[in-house]
Parts: sequence; structure tokens; C-alpha cells
Amino acid sequence: MSHETPPPPRSLVVHYLERSERIVLSLIAVVLVALAVLLLLSQVVALVQSVLNGTVRTTAIDILDGVLLVMMTMEIVYTVTLSLQSHKLVAEPFLIIGIIAAIRRTLVITAESTQLEQTNPDAFRSTLLELALLAVIVGVLAVSISVMRRSASYPQAEDETRLLDD
Repeated sequence: MSHETPPPPRSLVVHYLERSERIVLSLIAVVLVALAVLLLLSQVVALVQSVLNGTVRTTAIDILDGVLLVMMTMEIVYTVTLSLQSHKLVAEPFLIIGIIAAIRRTLVITAESTQLEQTNPDAFRSTLLELALLAVIVGVLAVSISVMRRSASYPQAEDETRLLDD
């Protein structure tokens, strides 16, 4: 027969703070999903209009930028959901959001910089420097994720561990 000590009683204040946190995080998730859906619909409308107008080539970067913003928003929703389920803040999804944001900016800069080389060499050099910094950021974030996954002491959410095992 095991004699485990019962957990100490939680105060009423802590109980209501935890509930408040869950409510606020749930509302944040709902707002983010609504925003993502509206952004995605906006990008679909822009794509259809650009196809009908024959301007896909000129609007493709803006549409891609918007779709990647939707992807980042949904990754934030996933992070909020993990926080609600596990009652822990998991760092890896935030790192993934950072990688997506850096790649998004890289794609936009790359598409816009093709005209800079001839028109403004100084701005083009600044753009190259920004691209180099974004590449370093992506590398550092990727290494951070790799190190965290290999670390035995890194607490992963149960759902995330289950997904990695499947």
C-alpha cells in the first residue's frame, strides 16, 4: 500500500487565474483562426482576380506573402492549443514560426530585389546583407530545434511527442 501525500490544496485565486488563462487563450485562438480564414479568403480572391486580369506574374509575390502569413498565424494557433492542452509553454513552435517568418521575408526580398541591382546598387547591397542575416537566423533557429529535440531534459507536449512517434 503506497502512502502518497495528497497535493496541497490550490487557492481559489490560483483556480480562477488558471480558468482565466484558459478563457483568454481560447479567445486568442478563435480570433487568430478567424483572422487566418479571412486572410486566406482575401488571398484566394486576389489570386482569382489576378488570373482573370492576367497579372499573376506581378501579384504572385504578394499572394505568396499573404499565404505564408496565414501559415504563420495557424502555427501560432497550434502553439496556443499546445499551451492549453499541456499547461506548458513549448518553445519549438515559436522557433518554427520564426523560421517561417524569415523564409517569408526572404522570398519577398528575393522577388523584389531583381530590379534593385540595376537601379540602386547601395539598396541592393543592403538587401544582400539582410538576406545573409535571414539565412543566419534560419540556421540558428533550425539548430536550436535540433538541439532541443535531442535534449532528454526538453519537455515536449504529449500530443507533440505522439506525433513525432507516428
